Amino acid sequence: MPYFPRWTEKRSGDIAPEERLPWPQTLAMGVQHVVAMFGATALAPLLMGFDPNTAIFFSGVGTLLFFLMTGGRLPSYLGSSFAFIAVVAAATGYSGSGPNPNVAVALGGIIAAGFVYTLAGVAVHVAGPGWVVRLMPPAVTGAIVAAIGLNLAPVAVKSLGTDGFGAAVGLLTVLAVALFAVRGTGWSGRLPILLGALVGYGAYLVGANGMGLGKPVDFAAVAAAPWIGLPRFEAPTFSWAAIGLIAPVAIVLVAENLGHVKGLAAMTGRDYDPLVGRAFMADGIATMISGAGGGTGVTTYAENMGVMAVTRVYSTLIFVVAALIALLLGFSPKFGALVMTLPGPVIGGLALVVFGLIAATGGRIWVMNQVDLADPRNLVTAAVALTAGAGDLTVRIGDFALGGIGTATIGAIILYHLLGVGRKAGK
Repeated sequence: MPYFPRWTEKRSGDIAPEERLPWPQTLAMGVQHVVAMFGATALAPLLMGFDPNTAIFFSGVGTLLFFLMTGGRLPSYLGSSFAFIAVVAAATGYSGSGPNPNVAVALGGIIAAGFVYTLAGVAVHVAGPGWVVRLMPPAVTGAIVAAIGLNLAPVAVKSLGTDGFGAAVGLLTVLAVALFAVRGTGWSGRLPILLGALVGYGAYLVGANGMGLGKPVDFAAVAAAPWIGLPRFEAPTFSWAAIGLIAPVAIVLVAENLGHVKGLAAMTGRDYDPLVGRAFMADGIATMISGAGGGTGVTTYAENMGVMAVTRVYSTLIFVVAALIALLLGFSPKFGALVMTLPGPVIGGLALVVFGLIAATGGRIWVMNQVDLADPRNLVTAAVALTAGAGDLTVRIGDFALGGIGTATIGAIILYHLLGVGRKAGK
């Protein structure tokens, strides 16, 4: 088998990872994946005081690296990880607004987390994925994936806003995405997220800028931003205190990535277990490269999994296109400023669909793997993980804080195996 697949063109039905759409549609799908990842990939660095253009640039670098290291067989986009936000804030004393004056210290910790993550990938690649799959079987990974979607759900709902106009625009965006996904034919059926965003954006501009029903979109930042500019690269410094806080995030990233791989396997009907080690190593190395240049830690993105769930297009070439666009965006502050004008209600409407599909994918993992939820062990594990994720249960140990996704992930693993003590093998 060659290292890279030979992508064959296909124009209808589900598009497998080793297939591709015609090039114009492939380009459009790449743009749609950029739209899906952009809000979170730009938001995470802002919450940590990092430069968003730098984070977007390194998301493109990381995605290309992931494509190369997995042989172009695992459809994934690597964007800014939210798992780092709390620990970066604790390690740097960041107040939450404006540039972070201690970014360099955080970068050292991010590199350390990437190194630990890479070592985990090496261990899986050398010893085989069996042990990590036994550690996190479908009952656990399904719960983790569902918990990720539920943990993100409040972000979507909050983005819709509390006023009637904002909620109406958000729900119109949801309806547009749903109609394009279900009723769209040809290229329109392949681009529900992008087309839904355009419908919602247009409606918001008419209502807010034209009729005064909401806060108008301000294009001043777009006008002021230069067309071309370098990302703000920064060098790391290494502090044992920061490393001690940030490096353990690697545990969350391992579980999150495995959950995403299992989700993709459920979507595509493929066995991706042999690629788990390479996926971990690629994500870990990409995180180290990003940290070395001033970017955030990266992870495989659930938002883009949601897009694949809607479109049923899994071609890995689309992620090459998305990565190249992200690299260009990293050098174009004006386009980045334009995308940042996307109104909150529109983002909320898109997120409502995408995050919901992530949660539903967890259930699909259970169904595809015939997980018996009548078994109290599986049921209790799922119940606790879903509640911890949805409620954003945060556990604090000194200065270290483990957020809802991390708590749900580690809690599901520990609880599942604790409840299995004394049971017969296979039970």
